[in-house]
Amino acid sequence: MTFDFDRVELTDLSRHFGRRKAVARVSLAMHAGDIVGLLGPNGAGKSTLLGMLATLVAPTTGALTYGGKRIGEVGEGIRGRIGVLAHELHLYPELTARQNLEFFARLHGLADVEALVDTALEQANLADRGEDQVSSFSRGMRQRLALERCLLHRPRLVLLDEPFTGLDDRAVRLVADRLKRVAAEGAIIVLATHDLDVADGLITRMAVVRSGRLLCDVAASAGIRQQYRALVESV
Repeated sequence: MTFDFDRVELTDLSRHFGRRKAVARVSLAMHAGDIVGLLGPNGAGKSTLLGMLATLVAPTTGALTYGGKRIGEVGEGIRGRIGVLAHELHLYPELTARQNLEFFARLHGLADVEALVDTALEQANLADRGEDQVSSFSRGMRQRLALERCLLHRPRLVLLDEPFTGLDDRAVRLVADRLKRVAAEGAIIVLATHDLDVADGLITRMAVVRSGRLLCDVAASAGIRQQYRALVESV
């Protein structure tokens, strides 16, 4: 049976690179349906936190559990329950949009690939560009395609690093609505973003980090920019 979970917990999690403490004793619990905005200035430790959540960066100290189990208890199969959209979009420009999605669907061992890909292209608003090479796409089109690439296997944990890069206002709304639906279906979404205006109304929780430390973890409400500025400038 495929391992599943409905919560992810970080307990005193730290990651050191030599003498530099990229993340220092962060404790955070996230549950199904959460859209957590990971906010903070450049160099705050957001990407390192995402890397640890993705199991790509090993913690130096502390505990990271999925459904109460550590990685060693569930094995590498945990990665089949995680979807990642990073700065590198992991698309093959010489392939068409459809071929890219088919490749990743088969990599995950998914069934009914053609129908899955048709749906993903519709979700990305790229149904009419499915047979076009990705090399001809704008950054925004690639971004939307890459999002669907990371959602193909219906991951329980979705990790997004600046997912709104290159998107116009209409595409931002489409992506935000898509993420809300994914969370409503039981996923845990963690997104690192500098776009506080987009985060306002999308995220359900605000986790602010600075210098590797968690400054706050609170329910998101209207006026995120003001809350964020007050927190960061007070430290």
